Amino acid sequence: MTAAQIAASVARGDTTAAAVVESTLTRIAQRNAGVNAFTAVTAERARAEAAAVDARRAAGLPLPPLAGVPYAVKNLFDVTGLPTLAGSKLHERHPAAATDAELVRRMAAAGAVLVGALNMDAYAYGFTTENTGYGPCRNPHDPSRTCGGSSGGCGAAVAGGLVPLTLGSDTNGSIRVPSSLCGVFGLKPTYGRLSRTGSYPFVHSLDHLGPFATTVDDLARCYDALQGPDPRDPACCSPDAVPVTPSLEQGVDGLRIARLGGYFDTFASPQARAAAEAVAAALGATAAIELPEVERARAAAFMISAAEGGTLHLETLKRDYDGFEPHNRDRL
Repeated sequence: MTAAQIAASVARGDTTAAAVVESTLTRIAQRNAGVNAFTAVTAERARAEAAAVDARRAAGLPLPPLAGVPYAVKNLFDVTGLPTLAGSKLHERHPAAATDAELVRRMAAAGAVLVGALNMDAYAYGFTTENTGYGPCRNPHDPSRTCGGSSGGCGAAVAGGLVPLTLGSDTNGSIRVPSSLCGVFGLKPTYGRLSRTGSYPFVHSLDHLGPFATTVDDLARCYDALQGPDPRDPACCSPDAVPVTPSLEQGVDGLRIARLGGYFDTFASPQARAAAEAVAAALGATAAIELPEVERARAAAFMISAAEGGTLHLETLKRDYDGFEPHNRDRL
């Protein structure tokens, strides 16, 4: 079931949030070994959150929009009671988080039920989720192939039917790559639109947090639940960072859509070009445009990432070089 279907079913009383959680936990136990998406399962917390949703319904109180919907987060989000791994074995030594990340708090307020934390490239510096500490995350459609990264566990968990929603991060493609390779929907929002408070950073200048889902409808519902200013994140406290909630029934009417060419065509395979053209035609995108200086922007992004990421981890690299995930360590 999609997130929208689950929330509607729980609201009608066709099922309970508790039943949804038990089904989800069973599914994770049965399927996760094949994809290695989860690094932690928060069963006790999930059952408590589901019970709170069911108690609210039993009391006749209105339910929030994602009531009873299970979800999981990339393990760079703070989750009360878990060490915030950020994909690194070094962080297993750290104290458990005392509070939830802001977006986890907002999901809870929307009635969603957290079932666990997800595999990723160490420190979000990678595109394949081949993590030597926690094992590689596999593509559910073909376990011999990569699920992408660095939010690989997010894409794999949704594509594998383990949960309908996940939350990940994107600095240079870490939502867009796994959602594409896993065949699900992912959103890298406008910079500053969603709070990053309580998430382990990679590159402050470029980091975004965002959702994954199996449908655009679910993606929109999750995105709406996550929005709102947060003065604790300097990028997210501007007055114009307010929720944008167009009607889900609006569709694409009135939007002007173009297809990117130039740089994006040059490095695309014929199959990728054909796929992009098919989607463009379906959306009525007849115009092709080019973004100026894209190659330089891409180069700048990698330089900024190397500089900020390297600076962030410099002292730990000096102190505990061998403790770093090898691929990630070399990049840093």
